[in-house]
Amino acid sequence: MIRRHARKFLPIAALAIGAGAGTTIHSGVAAAAETTDVVRSGAAEDSYSSSARPTYNFGLAPTITAGRQAGDTMIGFLKFTVGPLGTGTTVKSAKVTLTRDTKNLPASVTLSRVADNAWTEKALTGKNAPKLGASVAVAKPAATANAVTFDVSSVVKGAGTYTFAVTSSVANTPARFKSAEAAAGQPALDVTVGRPTVVKPIEDVKPTKPVTTPTTPATKPTTPVATTPVATTPAAPVTPAECKVDAKLVPSCGVLWGAAAGGFSDVPRDEALKTFEAKSGRTSSIYHTYHKGDEVWPTKDEIAMTNDPAHPRTLMLNWKVGYGTTWAKVAAGAQDARIDKAAAYLKANFATKPFFLVLHHEPENDVNPAAGSGQTAKDFAAMFRHTALRLKADGVTNAVFTVAYMNYEKWNNTAWWGDLYPGDDVVDWVGVDTYNNAEPGAFHYGDFNYLMNRTNDPKFPGFYTWASTKHPSKPIMVAEWGVYDSSKVVQGKNKAAVYATVLPQLAKMPQIKGFVYFETAKDQSGHDIRMDDTPEALAGFQKIAADPRFDVKL
Repeated sequence: MIRRHARKFLPIAALAIGAGAGTTIHSGVAAAAETTDVVRSGAAEDSYSSSARPTYNFGLAPTITAGRQAGDTMIGFLKFTVGPLGTGTTVKSAKVTLTRDTKNLPASVTLSRVADNAWTEKALTGKNAPKLGASVAVAKPAATANAVTFDVSSVVKGAGTYTFAVTSSVANTPARFKSAEAAAGQPALDVTVGRPTVVKPIEDVKPTKPVTTPTTPATKPTTPVATTPVATTPAAPVTPAECKVDAKLVPSCGVLWGAAAGGFSDVPRDEALKTFEAKSGRTSSIYHTYHKGDEVWPTKDEIAMTNDPAHPRTLMLNWKVGYGTTWAKVAAGAQDARIDKAAAYLKANFATKPFFLVLHHEPENDVNPAAGSGQTAKDFAAMFRHTALRLKADGVTNAVFTVAYMNYEKWNNTAWWGDLYPGDDVVDWVGVDTYNNAEPGAFHYGDFNYLMNRTNDPKFPGFYTWASTKHPSKPIMVAEWGVYDSSKVVQGKNKAAVYATVLPQLAKMPQIKGFVYFETAKDQSGHDIRMDDTPEALAGFQKIAADPRFDVKL
């Protein structure tokens, strides 16, 4: 297993060559011998650049893309740091191994040297990417090869920092390799070294049997593993009182914790939330509920949940204002009476406490791209704008407007997806609903980085990368997230393994300011998204809930 940014080097194979049972060494003579082992380093930094998207940063993407597609040239960048190898150690050879992602590989992939080591994965873009040097190695992989290996012995001669670029001139078949953010198969630099040993006189050492250190298996772990964050100066510990929210519910530090409990069940939402809180061990600062059409919201029970002094909470209300009609008609004013009624109720019953208002969450599912349907992506954006502006004009001052997408590759890849965004002037938070499968190797299986940044199209960099790049001033709300296990026989370790990746990888996504778990025993597809379906899963989830970064004071 490769641990990214590790400062210790992992011996892959150490072959002991020296005095063993039956070996005779004359007294007073020191015989020179050598052991050979492999020092493995994970990528300290990795990302890629795009000529078609020169301002995008892909440092948190689970893949490194290199090649040409539809006029876009993408170049992968890898930085490895090899630490001290020891006195008298000689480098025998070195190789870089990259593991293929899901797409076929091009017929030719080139690894080049890069002299500039100053770049970082969080800042690299097409505009500031370092210049490429001479080619080091060219690989001719099979389209479905599991991995590609490059001989870099001509470059790696000892300890130091080494940057390489990955390119391909093959048109419309870009290479997609797993990055250090992937759950398994991260990039590796293996340096084979020889280490001198001295065999002491026979009277000074007892004969021993030859010892061989087992070779580390070449196969990668099949369960998600936490990616070690980029080394930074540790932040000073904070107390709950230090992390507070502003008028738009953006915390000064930390992350708001929340839940939508009891989904798709007859259990009252407030009762389900209290049970969820008792099991997880933390009050849900965000209480997520759902309404549509002419329903009155927030209900008296929902308001009561925000008035509990022992458990301070705010509301996240999903409202499908266009229920029973079309987005285009809402935008044209056909539902202004519905909007005005909601505004009047808010001002009379819930006028001061800020709350999140999500207008028609997961709109992608309801888009009809046909012209005149009233349900195009642009119609959604117009509906959102009209509703938000109308509520503001009606005197509603405490609604924090949130757009909530669904993180599904099918929709991200459509031509109309970019038209959904209503505009920075009416959006306070950018949200996403996203779910992972804990069954190893199954569809949508992966770690937390995959949960937030999965993509199967090089044109879309992953949700977190997209939102943080295109809307850097907007806090990101994980409005719904959850983990299910589609295994025939559910194993608690599967969910626990996914949960174990959340905290270290969340630390690398500073724009996430809200984090809401969706809990249900059975969703529309029959998935069990409860965090306590097994004792192992519950224990893993409780570790997340106990983290002090969620100690935000409302």
